[in-house]
Amino acid sequence: MEPVLPNNKAPSLSHTTVSVDSDGRATVFRPFSLSSPHSRAFHLAWLSLFSCFFSTFSIPPLVPVISSDLNLSDSTVSAAGIASFVGSIFSRLAMGPLCDLIGPRTSSAILSFLTAPAILSAAFISSPTSFILLRFFVGFSLANFVANQYWMSSMFSGNVIGLANGVSAGWANVGAGVSQLLMPLIYTTIAEFIPHAVAWRVSFVFPAIFQVTTAVLVLLYGQDTPNGNRDASKRNKIRSPEEEEDSNLVEILIGGLGNYRAWILALLYGYSYGVELTTDNVIAGYFYERFGVNLEAAGTIAASFGISNIASRPAGGMISDALGKRFGMRGRLWGLWVVQSVAGLLCVLLGRVNSLWGSIAVMWVFSVFVQAASGLVFGVVPFVSTRSLGVVAGITGSGGTVGAVVTQFLLFSGDGVRKQRSISLMGLMTFVFSLSVTSIYFPRWGGMCCGPSPSSGTDDVSRGLLVDGDEEEADTVNRPVC
Repeated sequence: MEPVLPNNKAPSLSHTTVSVDSDGRATVFRPFSLSSPHSRAFHLAWLSLFSCFFSTFSIPPLVPVISSDLNLSDSTVSAAGIASFVGSIFSRLAMGPLCDLIGPRTSSAILSFLTAPAILSAAFISSPTSFILLRFFVGFSLANFVANQYWMSSMFSGNVIGLANGVSAGWANVGAGVSQLLMPLIYTTIAEFIPHAVAWRVSFVFPAIFQVTTAVLVLLYGQDTPNGNRDASKRNKIRSPEEEEDSNLVEILIGGLGNYRAWILALLYGYSYGVELTTDNVIAGYFYERFGVNLEAAGTIAASFGISNIASRPAGGMISDALGKRFGMRGRLWGLWVVQSVAGLLCVLLGRVNSLWGSIAVMWVFSVFVQAASGLVFGVVPFVSTRSLGVVAGITGSGGTVGAVVTQFLLFSGDGVRKQRSISLMGLMTFVFSLSVTSIYFPRWGGMCCGPSPSSGTDDVSRGLLVDGDEEEADTVNRPVC
């Protein structure tokens, strides 16, 4: 039986145009509608994150021009790329508890407002150090991903959460590919009227304005939950003991940080989304160096890898939900392992194919599987902990950027790196680490190889979802039945 998120409140959505569960979360996903607060939150969440991806990846397409103007070395450019991921790690970890405390809507808007000046400051950098710092602070904006996934988990029920998370993040990730295409066009257009050394600086005004605009839209038209926004003044009024416990920051942090499933999902995300980020960084140079294509063609190939997110990551979420309906949590976990393992094998193959068109074909198929794996990871995340959802999402999201940093440092740093060999090794690491999904177990729903614990009520799995408490609490009394 498909596990669904715990529902402990009565709905107050008499105005809604979609069917909802007992907590007011939508039980259907309609991405082409604006008639309900659920669909409006979806569109605001993905568009806001899209603008953050656009800002973060607006710099790499102009690196040749920036490097020429500032005399940047290859090592400086590489260090700046890693710095952007490091900034994302810390901000994603912080974003999770912030969403738990003040809600995803306000958290998302605050982050966009704070990081928009960082991308705008690109107009004033003048040294290698300032370039590295620029990328570090701009990378903070990617923490909007945690707010995005938290928001979807607050708005959509467990039977469609994988699809909602996948489409929201997948459409947003397209911002990385779109920036690869648009920023050079913006730069060349501006350069027709002003000197090139000034044109690239002015180009970054566009992503900054775009980011601020989406933040304003989020505040004006979004709401944190199906029943409305979180109000700090209301939270300070008299609350029940259960509400006091849920609002306690220490309890929230301990609940998330002490949950082993969050750390395993972080590892899995590190070798799905982290591998995707690493590939985004190296794939253009790989085709340029190994097959001798020109820079424009290499950029187009790299852009096609990122733009495939528009369908592949949502497909991962859809697969997770479909397998969940048919096989429960076991289906979600098996689907994650199969898709991520195939992605690893395709990555190994990518580094070993010797023809241009053969490599492009393998890269396209690889992009579908590795991005779908990311969607499958976040098809599991909402079920780990209701109380500490933000912390769990933050840990998992940070795992993606940690995986990118580690992989980039181990396999693609230094002089004389053979990218084809490193790509194959990256695929092998992905395949090996995908095996960690076998250690994930939910007492109420089971794992890949184990059924639910008898004491969790296997006669009616859904019964356990109607009481307070999270899976980490059930671990103290329940054990796997294999």
